[in-house]
Amino acid sequence: MSWFESFILGLVQGLTEFLPISSSAHLRLTAAFAGWQDPGAAFTAITQIGTETAVLIYFRKDIARIVSAWFRSLFDKSMRSDHDAQMGWLVIVGSLPIGILGVTFKDQIEGPFRDLRLIATTLIVMGIVLGVADRLAARDEIGGRHRVVRERKSLKELGVRDGLIFGFCQAMALIPGVSRSGATISGGLFMSYTREAAARYSFLLAIPAVLASGVFELKDAGEGHVSWGPTIFATVIAFAVGYAVIAWFMKFITTKSFMPFVIYRIVLGIVLLVLVGTDVLSPHAGESAG
Repeated sequence: MSWFESFILGLVQGLTEFLPISSSAHLRLTAAFAGWQDPGAAFTAITQIGTETAVLIYFRKDIARIVSAWFRSLFDKSMRSDHDAQMGWLVIVGSLPIGILGVTFKDQIEGPFRDLRLIATTLIVMGIVLGVADRLAARDEIGGRHRVVRERKSLKELGVRDGLIFGFCQAMALIPGVSRSGATISGGLFMSYTREAAARYSFLLAIPAVLASGVFELKDAGEGHVSWGPTIFATVIAFAVGYAVIAWFMKFITTKSFMPFVIYRIVLGIVLLVLVGTDVLSPHAGESAG
């Protein structure tokens, strides 16, 4: 991988990680369209450490409060009813599905799941799912945020059942094209959470999963499957761009619909299917030989 490739891929990772359009799909497609080798699941996982570092910094106050309350609840029973302490447990519970399924389907994630036909299909299907979820949320509001028809839930109402559902939604993002934020936010909207609550929990829930995945994949870098220099460079780029995207996205969702992302996903998926169906692009374009 060249330094130019790593710069572009780091930029793509930072731009797409937090938007409901799938960063893993865009990394795969960028390589395919440019005629580069597929950067692979290991590269994706490691560069996601950069974007998750942006989450750690952006939500540092929330994270510090949750971690502190969770640790104190281990020794102080009176703290176990504290919302922040409960959030700590709910993040752990919600992380179980992706951890278990990620290990179970590791070979598929790094192989068959990266087929461009599957990516195109998941872009379209999950785009439709996000669109339906967004319309349900909009139906609870008339004339904007100030005329609420039905009160939506905040994170204070999150329980173990909903936490696990969020977790299984996040696990769907193991398939490139699904989108971690898109799947978890859609799940949250279907469960009647506000857009902001669904997005906030989505970002918090991703921290242990992404950091664990990145650390797990570091062994591939050590074995020569990933170039250290370009990968670290791409991770730094992803961090800087990702931080700016988080700040913008959290403001965007408080007043705007997800429909622009829905349309983008569906159009991109259709274009990709047409290109593959007409043999302009191979479904395995850019795949690594190893």
